[in-house]
Amino acid sequence: MSNNSRCDSQPSRNRILLASYVIVGLFALFAIRLWQLQVLQGKEYGKISMGNMLRIIKIPAPRGIIYDRNGAPLVKNSPYFYASLMPENLKQVNIQYLADILGINAGDIYARTNKKGLSPFEPIKLKEGLTFKEIAAIETRRSDFPGLIIDIDMSREYLYGDIGAHLIGYLGKLNPSQSKNPEFKDVPPEAFIGQWGTELIFDRTLRGIPGERIIEIDALGREIKLLKENPPVKGKDLKLSIDINLQKAAEEAFAGRAGAVVALKPDTGEILGLVSRPSFNPNLFARGVNYSQWVALIQDKKVPMLNRALQSQYPPGSTFKIVTAIAALNEGVVTPDTKVTCTGGITYGKWQFGCWKKGGHGTVSMHRAIVESCDVYFYEVGKRLGIDKIAEYARKLGLGNETGLQMVKERSGLIPDTKWKHEKRNQQWYLGETFNAAIGQGYVATTPMQMAQLMSVVANGGLIYSPVMVKAEGPLQPIASVDIKPHVLDLVRDGLYGVVNEGGGTGGAARSSIAPVGGKTGTAQVVGIRRSSHLLPEKFRDHAWFVAFAPIEKPAIAVCVFVEHGGHGGGAAAPIAKLAIEAYLKNEKLKAEN
Repeated sequence: MSNNSRCDSQPSRNRILLASYVIVGLFALFAIRLWQLQVLQGKEYGKISMGNMLRIIKIPAPRGIIYDRNGAPLVKNSPYFYASLMPENLKQVNIQYLADILGINAGDIYARTNKKGLSPFEPIKLKEGLTFKEIAAIETRRSDFPGLIIDIDMSREYLYGDIGAHLIGYLGKLNPSQSKNPEFKDVPPEAFIGQWGTELIFDRTLRGIPGERIIEIDALGREIKLLKENPPVKGKDLKLSIDINLQKAAEEAFAGRAGAVVALKPDTGEILGLVSRPSFNPNLFARGVNYSQWVALIQDKKVPMLNRALQSQYPPGSTFKIVTAIAALNEGVVTPDTKVTCTGGITYGKWQFGCWKKGGHGTVSMHRAIVESCDVYFYEVGKRLGIDKIAEYARKLGLGNETGLQMVKERSGLIPDTKWKHEKRNQQWYLGETFNAAIGQGYVATTPMQMAQLMSVVANGGLIYSPVMVKAEGPLQPIASVDIKPHVLDLVRDGLYGVVNEGGGTGGAARSSIAPVGGKTGTAQVVGIRRSSHLLPEKFRDHAWFVAFAPIEKPAIAVCVFVEHGGHGGGAAAPIAKLAIEAYLKNEKLKAEN
């Protein structure tokens, strides 16, 4: 090899060696910097990287508003705030200090944050139903609580409190069975849904579709940047068939007593009012009922959660004489002129069947028997008809069967006959039992809803409508028609008018200056004690019934009032019916004038 070749290769080696040193040096610098970032400053930068993260915020959908038939809102949406903490921030927070700010026990926070199976990406809910004062206290100390989040959901405020609670219903969180139900798969776990009444039945309509916001937040949970937003879709509004003026007047008239009122529109079946007393305040549930409040409700001896309009059944007393009268006149076993002499009771074998009027009513026809509610007259009518014919007409008129209102588990009542007695008790039917059944006592049992429907059928000329909760936008079709001669219904309606408006009528307390009312009183005996014994303890007093419709010529409302242990129907139930009828008709008159 020549000397020139050796000279040329030496600089090349030097350049390669220099490049190698440079590369090694750069790698050394990178290694040092990486060591500095990972080891010396790893914790600091780890906090920064964890601090800036994405968060998906669910935006609750405004729930549809529930209105009464005249457009008065019965509910309104209200914000529901709650505080949550991100799991990765637990060690950075003074739990005792946070508990003091939230007004809860520190042990509760530890219990919530130490549960097994918690997701590291899901905030842990610490307290629900925050007040604005509590929110302000948290926000002013935000830097003390990194990862603390104030979230919002949408709840309800029930504007009339316990008025109409059984019909309107309430909201609540998903229960365990609902969480597994595919119907609720699109509902956030902590969202409020309908759990009772209208809120439950029409939940999907009212619920709407929640939205979401995707944001970038810092270590303190503060929003840095909005990345994406899908707005929520509001639920549909709902107009119920009830008149809140009627509802309020009827409920307030109970003045602490227990019972029910059902008011129907005779030509549609629309529910104008549905009362069950005592009631409960649905706002308790909307704001998150606690365990002690729930136990107090379900253990209350007055049973406020029972829907007495649909779930209580009692002997209807003399209101059932409407059925007996219709059956007898329609079958021709009596005429309007058939007379019976009442001396205060009858004897059948060794049994005495008395009339409510101890001295008797004298000689009465069908009209006066209805007006004065003569038991002896209807004993005779029942004897001529027989129990099976009475039962046939009662069932035709809607008694003894559920009305089909899908609100709660409805009771069907009981209309007995010879077949029922044989199958259920393996006994024959006795005439004395027919006497009792003819006046609505004995085995006969009905619900307030059924009796309101019966009165509606009498008022509208023999048509049966299914009761509906939503205001009808057009005409509704009856589900059945009862084959009753028109003149029979005329005769019965005339008698019911006399009950309220003629001398000696038992329902004079329902007489109104606004419109002529027709009705029938009823008293269901609780124990075999003289009914005049008004000093009895309340639990032994008779139940009071009153059914009515108005106006007589063109009925716009049919009502049933039931007062538990209220005594006589004319004294306890009829005044409530009057107030309910007048509240509705006054409002209708105002609308017509405007």
